[in-house]
Amino acid sequence: MAAAVTAAAPPNLTSLRFHDEQQQQQQVSFTEEENSLVEALIGIQGRGRSASPQQLTDVERAVQALESLQGIPDPTSSSLIEGRWQLMFTTRPGTASPIQRTFVGVDFFSVFQEVFLRTNDPRVSNIVKFSDAIGELKVEAAASIKDRKRILFRFDRAAFSFKFLPFKVPYPVPFRLLGDEAKGWLDTTYLSQSGNLRISRGNKGTTFVLQKKTEPRQRLLSTISTGTGIKEAIDEFISFNENKGIGEPELQEGEWEMLWSSQEETDSWLENAANGLMGKQIVKENGQIKFVVDILLGLKFSITGTFVKSGTTTYDITMDDAAIIGGQFGYPVELESKFKLELLYSDDKIRITRGYNKIVFVHLRTDGTGQN
Repeated sequence: MAAAVTAAAPPNLTSLRFHDEQQQQQQVSFTEEENSLVEALIGIQGRGRSASPQQLTDVERAVQALESLQGIPDPTSSSLIEGRWQLMFTTRPGTASPIQRTFVGVDFFSVFQEVFLRTNDPRVSNIVKFSDAIGELKVEAAASIKDRKRILFRFDRAAFSFKFLPFKVPYPVPFRLLGDEAKGWLDTTYLSQSGNLRISRGNKGTTFVLQKKTEPRQRLLSTISTGTGIKEAIDEFISFNENKGIGEPELQEGEWEMLWSSQEETDSWLENAANGLMGKQIVKENGQIKFVVDILLGLKFSITGTFVKSGTTTYDITMDDAAIIGGQFGYPVELESKFKLELLYSDDKIRITRGYNKIVFVHLRTDGTGQN
């Protein structure tokens, strides 16, 4: 089992970079309507690929509310549209363009769009950043402004920039032979007054949500997706929220899927499942809690227990009613687990805890934004 987490690791480049970005994010603010969209995006993986019907509905409702407000009235003429935008969500992550079909639905990669219209060579570029150590793919398009909202573009070049090579590697797409497939248009239907949030709709019917700066939870989830510097990012995130003076956290009811844990070594599969080290946690208001893990061929492992608050941020967990379930049938399993659960952070979307054997967990809520 992993050793107890008792102190933050010594500062490194990842930690310092995250700290700098967190300092910047403290200055990021959203209007009430913009925050509704940001909240709807929290927990959606694959930039929309794995979104549930309810999540898609919540995002579309928030998008339409912002589009009705219009934002900056002439976005293509505003300097706020210039710069690098991070793609947070798209309605068609697997079909909209060659770069999207290959990379957009993969959380491990960061996806950006650069817009530079006030130059002698106006361009819109799509960028996939593989990692700081590996490099990126940049697909560029010559751009022109058609009207107050629309940008016309034609892809004309692309290349990989690898950190370990002194030259660029051409991306093997024959843009000249693609004809109309290499060109299109992009409407900016909302550009925030702060210049930090943009909604665009493309010629293939795709909706894009992009941000220049992300809020702390988005940054944390992005770090978890890339798989590097996670422990440092969690420490920074918790410290950031402690300084905000958030009230006493509660173990909120709902369904919570485990996204990450600090566990490095494993015991038996059953012990992992019984201690909440995998799968989903279902918390009920009456003090009951259930761990559910999909096994295979429709079989599930389920163990039910109780939780009792034992301190300001701690709960005593007792799990003692386990079974292997297939359809409507269950096979009882003699298993019991007791441990203390400490809430490090919790809101309606994300929860960070220290549980069995001092392992740190990050859970995402999967049953909607409000409490049941």
